[in-house]
Amino acid sequence: MSISGSKKVLVLGGSRGIGAAIVRRFAKEGADVTFTYAKSPDAALALAAETGAKAIHADSADRQAVIETTASMGAIDVLVVNSAIGVFGDVFELAADDIDKMLQINVNTPYHASVEAARRMPAGGRIIILGSVNGDRIPVPGMAAYALSKSAMQGMARGLARDFGPRGITINVVQPGPIDTDANPHDGPMAETLHSFMAIKRHAHPDEVAHMVSWLAGPETGFITGAMHTIDGGFAA
Repeated sequence: MSISGSKKVLVLGGSRGIGAAIVRRFAKEGADVTFTYAKSPDAALALAAETGAKAIHADSADRQAVIETTASMGAIDVLVVNSAIGVFGDVFELAADDIDKMLQINVNTPYHASVEAARRMPAGGRIIILGSVNGDRIPVPGMAAYALSKSAMQGMARGLARDFGPRGITINVVQPGPIDTDANPHDGPMAETLHSFMAIKRHAHPDEVAHMVSWLAGPETGFITGAMHTIDGGFAA
């Protein structure tokens, strides 16, 4: 068990995919888990019933909702920011509003949530941001803005590690490669192309990412901060 049952955990974006796997992992370990969702209310309520976690409707595109939700939790021990969207396509055709919304969710939300959580977080607190291997490598066109949003997390985590260190709080980024979710299924149209870049030619299961998140939230990782933890099957090797 990575964390004790007395720990309070907030997962932003936890109703499906990797987020749901993280909720299940912490709940299984006995933590008091709350997660947010913006869409998929049926999936969120089913996950809450399954795990005993609390589901809160909060849109990660709404800065004030993110700040207020995080603040309402009081002194949490672990914050996981999993909220993210992807906008891909011809750089000359993508809508500016779509890019701005992606940057709001993928960049602004992790920053504001991290700062708000750290205001009340006790020493030994953990902040874990879900980034992407695409912060390090973009092997195909049409992903520049998405890569921007993911590489921004790297600088943010390195900087906030300096700000939070005196409080005894760590912040780290987990960078998954292809993960088998509804948004990127293991047998989807891009699977063969993605696998061609990888040393281990398969999609990961969300549980594999959740295990890494749980480890970073545990007692063995108090000296790890401002770091990127890539789990990508060698996509960026």
